[in-house]
Parts: sequence; C-alpha cells; structure tokens
Amino acid sequence: MAQPIIELNEITKQYDDQFAVDHLSLSINKGEIYGLLGPNGAGKTTAILTMLGLSEPTSGTVRVSGINSTRQPIEVKRRVGYLPDDIGFYHHMTGMENLLFTAELNNISKKAAKERAADLLEKVNLTEAADKKTGKYSRGMRQRLGLADVLMKNPEVIILDEPTLGIDPEGVRELLRLIKDLNEQEGITVLLSSHHLHQVQQICHRSGIFVKGKLLAEGDIESLAKQLFVKDRFIIRVSADPINDPLVQKISAIDGVNKVENERTHLDIYCSKDVTPAISQAVVESGSSLRGLNNINFGLDEIYHRYFEGRELHESV
Repeated sequence: MAQPIIELNEITKQYDDQFAVDHLSLSINKGEIYGLLGPNGAGKTTAILTMLGLSEPTSGTVRVSGINSTRQPIEVKRRVGYLPDDIGFYHHMTGMENLLFTAELNNISKKAAKERAADLLEKVNLTEAADKKTGKYSRGMRQRLGLADVLMKNPEVIILDEPTLGIDPEGVRELLRLIKDLNEQEGITVLLSSHHLHQVQQICHRSGIFVKGKLLAEGDIESLAKQLFVKDRFIIRVSADPINDPLVQKISAIDGVNKVENERTHLDIYCSKDVTPAISQAVVESGSSLRGLNNINFGLDEIYHRYFEGRELHESV
C-alpha cells in the first residue's frame, strides 16, 4: 500500500471573509510526483506555505513526513526542500559558493558539502558554471541551481512552486527531465505547483485540479476525465466524405451519443459509452465513405479549457 508523506486534512486559510484555501484535503504518496494544477490566484502557494509551516492555517491539520507542520515547522524544514517561483542567490557569490553556504546553514561538514555540491552541479548541468557569479546566471540556470540548492540537505520531499516560470522552452524541457530523473533515481517525492498543464501532464503521476482554494478533482489523466466528464466518457472522431446534415442527424440519434460537433473535415462525437460499431454502420448506411474512425482521449488540455476557460462541462443529470 502506498504510504502518504504529505497529508492535509480540511485545511482552510481565511483572510477576513475570503478563503484562500477552502477545506482542502490532500494526500501525496511517498515517491510520487504530484502536480497541483490551477490558474494564478487559485491558492496554490498559500497551500504550500501551510505545508512548510510558513503560514498557519485557520483550521485543519497538516502533516509532512509524519510531522505536524504548524507545531513543528523547523522539523519539517529539515526534511523538505522548497523552490519558490523566483529563487534568490547572493549575486556576488559563485554557484558553488552559494551551495556551500546553504550546506553550512544546514550543519553539513565542509568535506561532505564540497562533494555533494560538485555532484549536484553535475546533475543539473552546471559544472562549467560552478565558478561563475550567480548574478550572471540566466533564469533557467538559477532555477537549475535552485534545484541543486534544495537538494543539498538531502530532503525527503521537494516542493516546487511554478519552477518553469519565465524559462525558455529548452530550459523547461531540461528542468522537467531533471525532476523526473531525480524522482526515478533517488525516489524523492515531488510536489509540483503549476498553471502550465502540459508540463504537469508530462511528468506527474497524479494531478489535482485546484481552483479558488478548492480541490475539484484529482487522479491520473484517465480518472480525472471520468470525474470531470461524467456523461462524455468517450470522444470518437470520424472522417467521412461527404459530411452533411443527414449524416450528423443519423449519428446524433444513436443511443449513447450526447453531442456531435461538425468540424467540416471530421466529426467529433461525444458519447456516454463506446458506440464505435453503431457509428461506423451509420456512416455506411448514410451513403458516405468512411475515411477514418478513432477514439480521442481526454488530456489536461481539454480539462483546462472546459474548467478554467468556461467551456461547456458535461455533468451527470
């Protein structure tokens, strides 16, 4: 059975009459990469600060590595590495010097610190920039150095708050690869907060949809789709020639078909069950030529558009 390493139970954070975090319950298992996905202002950072013991919740309890974050924040900080969206370094110091300073703050011996810093700089591809002052680092380099910095104390959990913000596409790919490698090779638990859905989808084992302080749904992509699109379990894309009103009407009449979208070159058919054979038969009987027929899986992109941009959400009736 998976062992939870982060547990939030009915957490709220209230400012006057506004809830930044609204009765949030969340369990993240040891060794997984969990994506907290939501738009800016959803309350993701506030939730993270309560996990770290940097902000006291109005109500509810938080435990990280079995420790109450509110009552024992120092103990939690010893076990958790935190990378904010814009990490700061001493610009007059080199990358190596910054890491050694972090090691000193964590009471790591000089010999062990030098060995670990050199190893981490190699892992994040900054060996050649180890002696370069961080004031001359690009943002992508600072984020990679930040990842090395949070790993200096060998944490059980790392929490990354919008780690790819402001980084070019190549830098994003490199950073995501590093996070995935660290998880696979060292078994580090990762909580990744982001509003970039495609990045979350690339590396996270599970994701939670977080909007206005509330966790609306969570799971892998398949289970999220089932939770968020109760009626439309399947999307079947049909390419046929010709595509005309009689064909659309015939397919619309099939039991289990909820909606047919005519995209001119193809039809997207939203269904409560797999009615592929019936659709194929309908195309042939209508006199059209069937060019192609396949199932379209829901991705985080579809979830994002329907939830965060106001498109129609098909709910159970």
